[in-house]
Amino acid sequence: MRADAFLSAAEALPFAALDDLTGGRGLVVVAPHPDDESLGCGGLITMACTRGLPVRVVVVSDGVGSHPNSPSYPPERLRDLREEETLAAVGALGLPAQHVRFLRLPDRFVPASGPTAEAAADIIAATACACRAGALFTTWAHDSHCDHQASAALALLALRQLEAVRLLAYPVWGWSLPGETEVGPGPSGFRLNVAGQLAAKSAAIAAHRSQTTDLIADDPEGFRLETTMLSRFVRPFEIFLEVRV
Repeated sequence: MRADAFLSAAEALPFAALDDLTGGRGLVVVAPHPDDESLGCGGLITMACTRGLPVRVVVVSDGVGSHPNSPSYPPERLRDLREEETLAAVGALGLPAQHVRFLRLPDRFVPASGPTAEAAADIIAATACACRAGALFTTWAHDSHCDHQASAALALLALRQLEAVRLLAYPVWGWSLPGETEVGPGPSGFRLNVAGQLAAKSAAIAAHRSQTTDLIADDPEGFRLETTMLSRFVRPFEIFLEVRV
């Protein structure tokens, strides 16, 4: 199926309750970069926290690729900033800082296989076991960013170590795919109604100031989420695609 038809169909998937996604158990969100947890799963996270379900977030990369040429924010300082922003974001969603794990793999070079990938998958699997997760949430394998594709692969590796855990994918950069891109069979999965969680989700996204404002203004190649892109993530539903394994 073409990407444009796939994503249009994904926007019409049936609504499901939170327990339908997680089996009433905990959940782990695998985020390729600091901010993906808020963009793709902010409503999910705050809904689960409000319900008292165990929630864990694993941030895969160090996020320093967003502003690679900034004199004022060299890599280590930018990494620290992005981690601080993530903790502020999940705090807005109701998740304590101790439930976030930063793997600090190199932004734009997250491996999808090999020893480093296996070690990352081990951490994801152990995190899922520790919170008795019923579901892993990771980025869509057809997202156009290499780290998003690698994170999807890491989640699949982790899933092999787990029993009775489902894998669901949330598209982030998939929305920017050329419409004619072939992405395989049509979507299956669900939408989650997050209308009641939009205020918290918007606050979480805004906490990532390095990605949404001109906070870092000395890198002409620096990244900033465009308004049209952000509008995709402040709708009253989140999309979770069933991953066929």
